[in-house]
Amino acid sequence: MKTIAIDFETANEQRGSACSVGLAWIEDSRVVRVEERLIRPKDMRFSSFNIAIHGIRPEHVEDSGEFPEVMDEFADDFRGATMIAHNASFDFSVWRSCLDLYRQSYPELSYLCSVKMAQKVWPHLGSHKLNILASHLGLTFKHHNAAEDAAICAEAAIAMAESLRVLHVRDIPVTIGMRAGRLFDGGYDACTCRKK
Repeated sequence: MKTIAIDFETANEQRGSACSVGLAWIEDSRVVRVEERLIRPKDMRFSSFNIAIHGIRPEHVEDSGEFPEVMDEFADDFRGATMIAHNASFDFSVWRSCLDLYRQSYPELSYLCSVKMAQKVWPHLGSHKLNILASHLGLTFKHHNAAEDAAICAEAAIAMAESLRVLHVRDIPVTIGMRAGRLFDGGYDACTCRKK
């Protein structure tokens, strides 16, 4: 059972414009591997707003693979995995939009939203943004770098599992009343939390 945190950065306001992906693998309650890949968007339009956030410019990605090529490298890792993203509705809409753009089928996997988890586990925090969670956990990172964002997402999920005294990150949903989201061939289910 693989557990992998994922983060995308986009070139512009279009969800199908992924220009970077970060991945962080969790094993035995620790981050064991972190990877980042730059992605050449199909439409090489970079907005100044997005560049200001992540610093990725067209010249940084011109020699990179497009979305299918980059993600294919990790296809075996994704198959049957539990994925985690901070604000999963954004990252998984990027993933779906890019797959739709290239007319590719969705991988079979489940996913969790670390924002929703943090809201349940640490309700006392005023905000559940990634930089706030990092500060709460005493971690420093370069925000809006996909690899570092994925790694902090993974570290936060591990800390939440410890806080709830569950063995694995994938055990968090049942403890807090969360239903994992799913990607599957032909569609998806959103990650949701029961209201109090």
